[in-house]
Amino acid sequence: MTEVVDRPTGKGPRPAKQTRASALPSSSQHGKAQPAVDVAALGEQLLGRWASIRRQARQLAKSPELHKTEGLTHTDHRSRTFGQLKFLVDNEAVHRAFPAALGGSDDHGGNIAGFEELVTADPSLQIKAGVQWGLFGSAVMHLGTEEHHAKWLPGIMNLDIPGCFAMTETGHGSDVASIATTATYDAQTQEFVVHTPFRAAWKDYIGNAAIDGLGAVVFAQLVTKGVNHGVHAFYVDLRDPATKEFLPGIGGEDDGVKGGLNGIDNGRLHFTNVRIPRTNLLNRYGNVDADGTYTSMIASPGRRFFTMLGTLVQGRVSLDGAAVAASKIALKAAIQYATERRQFNASSHTDEEVLLDYQRHQRRLFTRLATTYAAGFAHEQLLQKFDDVFSGAHDTDEDRQDLETLAAALKPLSTWHALDTLQECREACGGAGFLIENRFASLRADLDVYATFEGDNTVLLQLVAKRLLADYAKEFRNVDFGVLARYVVGQATGAAIHRTGLRQVAQFVADTGSVQKAALALRDEEGQRALLTDRVQTMVADVGSALKGAGRLPQDKGAALFNQHQNELIDAAQAHAELLQWEAFTEALRDVADPGTKTVLTWLRDLFGLSLIEKNLAWYLMNGRLSMQRGRTVGEYINRLLTKIRPHAVDLVDAFGYGPEHVRAAIATGAEKARQDEAREYLRAERASGQSPVEEKVLLARTAAAARTPRS
Repeated sequence: MTEVVDRPTGKGPRPAKQTRASALPSSSQHGKAQPAVDVAALGEQLLGRWASIRRQARQLAKSPELHKTEGLTHTDHRSRTFGQLKFLVDNEAVHRAFPAALGGSDDHGGNIAGFEELVTADPSLQIKAGVQWGLFGSAVMHLGTEEHHAKWLPGIMNLDIPGCFAMTETGHGSDVASIATTATYDAQTQEFVVHTPFRAAWKDYIGNAAIDGLGAVVFAQLVTKGVNHGVHAFYVDLRDPATKEFLPGIGGEDDGVKGGLNGIDNGRLHFTNVRIPRTNLLNRYGNVDADGTYTSMIASPGRRFFTMLGTLVQGRVSLDGAAVAASKIALKAAIQYATERRQFNASSHTDEEVLLDYQRHQRRLFTRLATTYAAGFAHEQLLQKFDDVFSGAHDTDEDRQDLETLAAALKPLSTWHALDTLQECREACGGAGFLIENRFASLRADLDVYATFEGDNTVLLQLVAKRLLADYAKEFRNVDFGVLARYVVGQATGAAIHRTGLRQVAQFVADTGSVQKAALALRDEEGQRALLTDRVQTMVADVGSALKGAGRLPQDKGAALFNQHQNELIDAAQAHAELLQWEAFTEALRDVADPGTKTVLTWLRDLFGLSLIEKNLAWYLMNGRLSMQRGRTVGEYINRLLTKIRPHAVDLVDAFGYGPEHVRAAIATGAEKARQDEAREYLRAERASGQSPVEEKVLLARTAAAARTPRS
């Protein structure tokens, strides 16, 4: 690790436990011992439940064979990425979630934990692997039966059958229920006829469609005996394995060069009366008998549709984790560079300031560091929930709904945060940050689409908002309107409980007398929880009250009323997701044994919480949750936390556990420190020699002083 050079706080001996130059001295100006971060223990905690698998994946991600080669044409990048998939197969890195009977290990959480680490090697590789095994393979596994597994999964697992997940259409992305491709059953031949009725129904943006895909899971409206039973999944062969040409009735186009992820051959597919066997229907949740009779274990068409789509939630889960990993890589590079790069000599006539000693630089990076920790802890909870559902440990309808809602809440926040962090880190590193060799621009381009695939972020938050409203209505169906509007129940005890659909979050207003009073403890856990929770509750209550009775209105009027409040709904969902991240951070603190580490992480958690309050300060002021005077103190508290966190910044990014082979940014190698040291040594020697030229402003000052001195 590169030593941080000559900071103002860097005097005195280091605590024996602390090995990083980012630590505070062993005693402060008040004579009190300062906390130190146990980097190894914190790193272990951050690895989470699937630590061994993450280590294996990170070791594999160090391999130069998997690293992105900048500057390749999209054609060459695609070829390289497909070859990398074979490297993953050869290194047994992609089969963890598949059935043990077929060579997998039935480890769903571990599979995602390892998969998301591939983003550090090349995001194109991560996503192409996700298309092959996380979407195409998982669709066959989760929507098909043992017959389908035996027929197709071995070839999918070993890459003999590269495939596509053909759901999105040019005319319908987020609204999957309205896709227009049809699969009509012909009882005479016992075949489904897959057809694209018009141009907007072409399957679009489909990974592996342009070149590599031999097969596809195609989502289409299932029609039999004149009845449309909604969207179902069908296995369709696309190309001749020998010639790689499309089979009769199938056509397509190359999507061409994209804004990022150009190692993936995204393309379009269309079908003209393509016949497939009846048994190619992936029929776990809906089946068609030989005579065309449709049956399903799930009677409700709506519930059946969401159950089928819910089995594919792992895409959102993995994007959430990959976005957190990319944020960690960016912060590791930017913070390391900021401890070495010097600009302006504000406090010294000879030495320039280290960038990370500037308050604004700390604001830019530390607030995003705090959010990354919060997002990481929340992701670990999401991954645990995912594994519980898919392993069968906790797999009720309510568990699946909770998983869907949690993934829909967290994926937007983490992917938006990654894009924001990559851009801010790029700018914080100046012109050097714009160089491709430092990866910020490249990673940001590749992650840009994360905000819209596997669910557009805004649409996902609307899904969360609808769940919050449903729980709100359920919780307060029989409560009088005055109490309902205040979102308070159990007035006799003063307890206020908010059903989120994911957990019960206690409202601490009643315990402290008022939100305003709770704000006196802004820096305390309960004070922050009171403010963050009350905002969610109030926002949901306000919209719930405004939409009261909307279900009884004519459809057009009900939709118009909902649309009038859509923005508030999505804001409420985002506030809810931020609260979940804050709670996850707070819960993680309880597992920290080392006192010094716990102190520093508590500061970081407080920085996250207060940053959320500061971001929404207008809301707190307008709604009377904070006084104007108290509102002014939020920024002051944040600035104090920045000063406290500053000496531990490198430790906090080192705990992420990513080495030089993962970061691969030239500015994070210590090269800047070497340049700065060389420059400072040169200037020292020049000054010591007495031969350095006199600066003009010094000469002018001497001349002016001499002119003012009276001659004897």
